[in-house]
Amino acid sequence: MMEEEELEFVEELEAVLQLTPEVQLAIEQVFPSQDPLDRADFNAVEYINTLFPTEQSLANIDEVVNKIRLKIRRLDDNIRTVVRGQTNVGQDGRQALEEAQKAIQQLFGKIKDIKDKAEKSEQMVKEITRDIKQLDHAKRHLTTSITTLNHLHMLAGGVDSLEAMTRRRQYGEVANLLQGVMNVLEHFHKYMGIPQIRQLSERVKAAQTELGQQILADFEEAFPSQGTKRPGGPSNVLRDACLVANILDPRIKQEIIKKFIKQHLSEYLVLFQENQDVAWLDKIDRRYAWIKRQLVDYEEKYGRMFPREWCMAERIAVEFCHVTRTELAKIMRTRAKEIEVKLLLFAIQRTTNFEGFLAKRFSGCTLTDGSLKKLESPPPSTNPFLEDEPAPETEELATEKGDLDQPKKPKAPDNPFHGIVSKCFEPHLYVYIESQDKNLGELIDRFVADFKAQGPPKPNTDEGGAVLPSCADLFVYYKKCMVQCSQLSTGEPMIALTTIFQKYLREYAWKILSGNLPKTTTSSGGLTISSLLKEKEGSEAAKFTLEELCLICGILSTAEYCLATTQQLEEKLKEKVDVSLIERINLTGEMDTFSTVISSSIQLLVQDLDAACDPALTAMSKMQWQNVEHVGDQSPYVTSVILHIKQNVPIIRDNLASTRKYFTQFCIKFANSFIPKFITHLFKCKPISMVGAEQLLLDTHSLKMVLLDLPSIGSQVVRKAPASYTKIVVKGMTRAEMILKVVMAPHEPLVVFVDNYIKLLTDCNTETFQKILDMKGLKRSEQSSMLELLRQRLPAPPSGAESSGSLSLTAPTPEQESSRIRKLEKLIKKRL
Repeated sequence: MMEEEELEFVEELEAVLQLTPEVQLAIEQVFPSQDPLDRADFNAVEYINTLFPTEQSLANIDEVVNKIRLKIRRLDDNIRTVVRGQTNVGQDGRQALEEAQKAIQQLFGKIKDIKDKAEKSEQMVKEITRDIKQLDHAKRHLTTSITTLNHLHMLAGGVDSLEAMTRRRQYGEVANLLQGVMNVLEHFHKYMGIPQIRQLSERVKAAQTELGQQILADFEEAFPSQGTKRPGGPSNVLRDACLVANILDPRIKQEIIKKFIKQHLSEYLVLFQENQDVAWLDKIDRRYAWIKRQLVDYEEKYGRMFPREWCMAERIAVEFCHVTRTELAKIMRTRAKEIEVKLLLFAIQRTTNFEGFLAKRFSGCTLTDGSLKKLESPPPSTNPFLEDEPAPETEELATEKGDLDQPKKPKAPDNPFHGIVSKCFEPHLYVYIESQDKNLGELIDRFVADFKAQGPPKPNTDEGGAVLPSCADLFVYYKKCMVQCSQLSTGEPMIALTTIFQKYLREYAWKILSGNLPKTTTSSGGLTISSLLKEKEGSEAAKFTLEELCLICGILSTAEYCLATTQQLEEKLKEKVDVSLIERINLTGEMDTFSTVISSSIQLLVQDLDAACDPALTAMSKMQWQNVEHVGDQSPYVTSVILHIKQNVPIIRDNLASTRKYFTQFCIKFANSFIPKFITHLFKCKPISMVGAEQLLLDTHSLKMVLLDLPSIGSQVVRKAPASYTKIVVKGMTRAEMILKVVMAPHEPLVVFVDNYIKLLTDCNTETFQKILDMKGLKRSEQSSMLELLRQRLPAPPSGAESSGSLSLTAPTPEQESSRIRKLEKLIKKRL
């Protein structure tokens, strides 16, 4: 019974002493201990087993028990000390709290005393400063009153003096006094409810109105609208009147300027009436000479009369320009049929020169948004068409591509007067556009005649294929026209000129470039007619001569230069034309035309070399490969192919040195044409013995090495072939080698042969497999079982590929294709 009670007590004690993990962790951080008894997961059994691991260790049990009892007594003493020490803690805490409360009460009393004293001090200060504030307000009001009375006295006296001086026309004194009166009057805006102040304000307005009318009358008297100007020049009275007009309503100033300019240009309207001889375009210089004399006369007689900020000389010039533009537009509409290109360009040249003169003389500060449409400054450009807006007759276009990237001179600031007069010529620029159309047509005809007379360009193997000189001449003329037209207009005439450019770019591509490409006589099969006729005699196919090859390369280089320069021409036209018309500038069609010429030239070069190699491939397919007894050096047909490659490729490479990328295209296209044709002729070599297949494999490897070296063949500088080209050659010729390796393999056992075919040829199919079987000379009965086995071994094709595979089986056999070709050759020979 006692043992059960003790066990229950122990369990309750353990339950009470079960601490949370957070509390246990905090205890371990505050009181770190390595003693197993302090661990939260203490196990008495494990601890006893640690103390007595063996039976022999039980001999020391008394000593261990004594140590534990000693430790228990020490813990009891520590607990007892701590408990006793905490008996007086509660009493000490209550005493400290009471003392703190007393201290807070004392502090609160002191703060209240300080607050009461501060309020008393504030009340005392207010009583002391009350009188001082009243004195300050009185002083401020008195000062304001005195100032207002002084202003009122000044305003009243000023109004009286202003009226008196106005009657005596003392404009010099009025100018200074009026500005002061108006400044003083601004102080009385808030007092306009007072009748006396309102009366003074009305008198000032009346004086201003009277001054304006009086000054206008004085100017009318000095410069009457009818008759001649008053002799003796301007007076000091009018000069001072202009100073007064600066202060009055701006309409007075505008009226003075308008009447003076109108009177100053009245003589011009009479001298250059529409019915006068000097009014026509051929004497346009006299208009500008007249205004220059008038500006000099104005500076001498009236330069000091008008204030400098009025810019009267510039206003006279601007009004002259507006009048001239109107008059010229009127007379050109009336006599439109008499306008010729030279006369129009002469008038435009003189007009733009005059506008340049105005830009040097004046700043353009009087120009309004409605009086002139200012041109936007085009961004800096790197194309070769426009360096610094030079005169058209002194311009040159770089004919070498290296000049296209040279830095250009900075463009001068825009002329603010540009177009102020010359805009009137824009409706008549169709005469200029038609003239350029005619001139460009004659220029293209001259290019055609010169090419026929001079013949194709001479071979050039030093600096690459030369660009045709006519190309540079064409773009020089284009540049001249573009600069001229942009100086005349940036609107619809530029669009019309662009259309003309497009027309003759196409004609140049057709008549000069495409029209002079040598004609090929190759048939669809790749063999020339002459080779078909003379094939039995062993003659070679008709080839392009050295001059023709150089001509093709020259045309290709010219088309490439035209393509790049046309793109730059499009960019420059977009810079010159108005922003709203940029989308209508599009030379993509013309650039595509030159790209077509380039493609045609490359195709001609490829066809020529391809046709030259055709007799050799035909000879390969007609050899008796089953009778070859031993493997020797490369076959004669390989030597023939290599000879043709060494003859053509170096010439083409040297003449396309300046357009390396197109030479690479030529190499790629030739490889794409020659390799499939070689494989096609390879299938025609049947039957083939084992030795014959070995000889063909050797020849194929020789051709592969030659093709890999094709871009640098015959060159002293060995360059690595482009990766794209190398990939094509390796892929195509490796397929040819794999075909021959399959032919060389024994066809028994069948499963091994079929698996070997599938392994070597990644693009394996039944059609290719049947051609290989024909090359091995197997009978149709043997082929059927092998084809059936191949179909079983091949992976299942997609649903769409099954139908195509079935169709391929119904295609004509190689023997049928060969017989058809022979029939076609006989038919051509018979008809010729």
